[in-house]
Amino acid sequence: MADINQIDDIVVVTLAGELDNLQANRIRSTISSSIFTGKVRGIIWDLSRLGFMDSAGIGLILGRMRDLAPYNGETFIINPSPTMEKIFNFSGLGSNIRHGSVESVIGEIGGVLYEK
Repeated sequence: MADINQIDDIVVVTLAGELDNLQANRIRSTISSSIFTGKVRGIIWDLSRLGFMDSAGIGLILGRMRDLAPYNGETFIINPSPTMEKIFNFSGLGSNIRHGSVESVIGEIGGVLYEK
C-alpha cells in the first residue's frame, strides 16, 4: 500500500506492507508526473510501516532521485527497517536516511531548499 501526499512542494510517500514491482510502477508514474510539473522540490519516503521491499523499491527511489536532480530537489528516506537501512547504505543512499517524523524532515528540506 502506498499513500502519496503533497505538502506545498514536497511529496510524502508513505509505504506499508510489501512493495512489489506492480506497486512500484504505479508509484513511479504518479511521482514522476508530479516532479515533471516543476513544482516538486523534495520527496520524503516514509518506510516506517514497510515490511518488505525488493530491488524494484530501490530502483523506484533511485529513479525519482534522478528525475528530481534537474530541479535541485532533495530526497530523504525515513525510518527504514535495520535490514533496509543496510541495503540503502550499500546502495550509496546512507546520507539520505533519517530517523524521526515526517514533520522534522520537512523542516530539514525547507532548510536545505530555502536557505538564503
